[in-house]
Amino acid sequence: MSMNHIRPWRNIERRKSRQIHVGKVAIGGDAPIAVQTMTNTLTTDIPGTIAQVLAAAEAGADLVRVSVPDEASSKALKEIVAESPVPIVADIHFHYKRGIEAAEAGAACLRINPGNIGDEKRVAEVIRAARDHDCAIRIGVNAGSLEKHLLDKYAEPCPAAMVESGLDHIRILEDHDFHNFKISLKASDVFMTAAAYQQLADATDAPIHIGVTEAGGFVSGTIKSAIGLGQLLWMGIGDTLRVSLSADPVEEVKVGFEILKSLGLRHRGVNIISCPSCARQGFDVIKTVEALEDRLAHIHTPLSLSIIGCVVNGPGEALMTDVGFTGGGAGAGMVYLAGKASHKMSNEAMVDHIVEEVEKKASEIAAKEALEVGD
Repeated sequence: MSMNHIRPWRNIERRKSRQIHVGKVAIGGDAPIAVQTMTNTLTTDIPGTIAQVLAAAEAGADLVRVSVPDEASSKALKEIVAESPVPIVADIHFHYKRGIEAAEAGAACLRINPGNIGDEKRVAEVIRAARDHDCAIRIGVNAGSLEKHLLDKYAEPCPAAMVESGLDHIRILEDHDFHNFKISLKASDVFMTAAAYQQLADATDAPIHIGVTEAGGFVSGTIKSAIGLGQLLWMGIGDTLRVSLSADPVEEVKVGFEILKSLGLRHRGVNIISCPSCARQGFDVIKTVEALEDRLAHIHTPLSLSIIGCVVNGPGEALMTDVGFTGGGAGAGMVYLAGKASHKMSNEAMVDHIVEEVEKKASEIAAKEALEVGD
């Protein structure tokens, strides 16, 4: 059994939302929190966009969003959908006809922005297309593009204005007897984002997509997203998420899973617990961890690995992980398996050996899970 079990004092009680489906992916209810990203290629660059979709899916993305700004992109979307192993969400802005075309092209979900999609009559046409093609809708409110009447009312973007925008759009969908929708309220400000989502969570049972929009580059955006999404997830808010980074979409997926893993909400791949290194280290911890992250990226089975450079905290951490390596003094360290000291291994051969042990453990876990499913 993997050491990644959840202890009672770590449990997060998720907000009770109703469940919808985006293609084959369940969102809300008791479904796993879905991780998504968005391509940044020109959608009309069909091979390039498909390559990004495939890379994101390989990294674990449950959904991938693709922008549909013009008719040529709508036509390209059909080919992209056909090649995608995961449901495609079409990002629609300004022209409602793009939403209709995207539904016809096979998109599993349409992301529409109340601030720029048009009046209720146009929204009704998008709803009709979504229903006809078994397509979900995401109401995507953004603080940077709120409706004019709300900006006039509130004087500036604020949580109350964002929530009102979202609830107004929910009303339109429900008035048209359309319920296969989720909603997001995004801002680049962490405080505004968190406050808006907290108010929204109390006002609807719709599944909620969370994210801090335009969070920034890889480092700053990761930190901002971890703070914003982390506190919402801790409160049980969030059925699907996107980490918005000025970076490769694959990095967004990786950061999303790391946030979920850190809260015990979802597990995928190897969770490496490692020390920051210091003068006590018996081997180069930083380079070792970099090598292991690269060589273990293909492992999807959730398990834990501790890499600690000395015996101060190493043995204690190793007790809590599936595989561990501690010490490294005098050219060798102790390998731990399932929390128990197993055998010594030289620092020189340690990376290859740890990779072998992790791959072996992953195979054992996968085989056991397959047996349990068979029973």
